[in-house]
This record gives sequence, C-alpha cells and structure tokens, in this order.
Amino acid sequence: MSTLNGMPGPTSRVFFSQRLRLHYVDWGNPEAPPLLLVHGGRDHCRNWDWVAQALRQDWHVICPDLRGHGDSQWSPDGNYSMAAYIYDLAQLIHQQALAPVTIVAHSLGGNICLRYAGIYPEMVRKLVAIEGLGPSPKMIAERGQKTMAQRMRDWVDEQRKLSGRGARKYPTIEDAFRRMQEENKHLSAEQARHLTQQGVNQNEDGTYSWKFDNYVRAWAPYDMSYEDIEKLWTEIACPTLLVYGKESWASNPQKDGRLRHFRNAKVVEFDNAGHWVHHDRLTDFVQTTKEFIA
Repeated sequence: MSTLNGMPGPTSRVFFSQRLRLHYVDWGNPEAPPLLLVHGGRDHCRNWDWVAQALRQDWHVICPDLRGHGDSQWSPDGNYSMAAYIYDLAQLIHQQALAPVTIVAHSLGGNICLRYAGIYPEMVRKLVAIEGLGPSPKMIAERGQKTMAQRMRDWVDEQRKLSGRGARKYPTIEDAFRRMQEENKHLSAEQARHLTQQGVNQNEDGTYSWKFDNYVRAWAPYDMSYEDIEKLWTEIACPTLLVYGKESWASNPQKDGRLRHFRNAKVVEFDNAGHWVHHDRLTDFVQTTKEFIA
C-alpha cells in the first residue's frame, strides 16, 4: 500500500465478470456512502488519485479498471463491446452492493455510466459525466451514411491492423513520461509522471509499454442505435452534471441540442481545460463535484 500525502494509498481488489478477472482500487472509509470513479478509454483507475484523495474523507471511493485497461484482464477475443463494459459495471455495483451509488465518470467511462443510469435508474443516486456523451450529432450523422457492409469491412481491416501491431515499447520510463506530456499539454510534470508510473508495465526485455490492450482502440461495427441511446438518456432519474472543457474537441450538449434528452441535467463548462477536465482544472472540478454530489 503506497502512501500519498501521508495517507495510506488505495487497496487493490479483484472481481469477476464474464470470467474476466477485473481490478479496482478501494480508498477505504467503508462506512461512508459509496462513490464510483470510472476512467476513460486507454486510461486507468489511478488517473483518479487526486480526485479520490480530495473526496475520500466523505465517501467510500472505488475506482475500477475497465476490461482491457490498467490491471484488469484483457478480453481473450479482443472484443470490447459497450454491452460488455455495461455488464462489468453492473456486476461491480451488484457484487459490492453499492446501490444507490454516486458516480463520477470520464469519457468512455461517462458513456458507459450514462447508459447504465438509463437502464437502472433506481441504482444511481447522482451522476457526474466528464465529456461522456460520445460522438457529436455531426459525427453520428456522418457515420450513419455508411452501410453495414462498409462498417464491417472497416472493422475487419482495423482488427487486422491491430493484430499485427505490438504494444509500443519505450526504452525508459522517461520516454513514456514524455509521450504522456505530449498527449495532454495541461498536465503538470508531477501529474504526468504519476500517470505514467501507474500506467505502464515493464516488459521482459526491460522496456516499458502502456497497460491497455491495443484492441480497445477499435470501435465495434454495431452498437445500440442512436435513438436507443437517446431514449436511455431520457430514462435517467438522478440529478446529472455534464462537464465540458472549453478547449476540448468534444461537442457541448447544451449547444448541439443533446441536453433536451435529459430530465434533470445541467452542463458546466470549464475555461483552460481540454478533455481531461479533472486534471486540467483539478481544484475547481473537485469543488464543483463536491457541491453537486453532496
């Protein structure tokens, strides 16, 4: 157990879902109400460490690694469907008896949790989703112009490419750290170093590679229809906060019309923040979140 700011760090735990051994960290304080922090694609559960430390006094904080990410097992067939991610989340909440649970989730994690909250409205108490609504209506419309045959061909081509692509190897942890800094210009050196140390494994030859399975990069050729996803958003019963960074590529749902599908949601936009609002504006994000989930 590592120590952060003089406090003991989180404990690693395991649960099983569809025969996969999935990992999560538990920040203690089991008497407090449960709070799930769910990371995004190609990320890992320790990306929440700063947020978890700020909230652990008042909450029982649990941060899962999605399948194929962090210290969770990789899907043996390289398939990562939305249905599977939702099942894993449902299993964690069910097995640990966390409901009604409060959730803070980022990007892919936000997408998973928003759908879960529409499927099981009674299970979620409050939800904060950082850029979790998925592709903008414009991108969805462009995607919709492709036939199923074309989407399947693209997917087969992408799978073939990924099957021939080994994990990228970095000679030293410093090289991986520099790559992390390139990926998000807002990160402090300290943040980037921590995220790198928690996000890599050392290979047998001494090099370092990111922990996630390369196959998580591939988008499944089919998913719920966009109408079905919008319908799930209308089913969400809990107060919902949709967080956006003004410098992000993500489309703001207040401006693109998607907010109308929510019964009880509001959008908050942060200046000087990209896609990782919880890193880029940590103090303000924590304050906003604390007030909202209280």
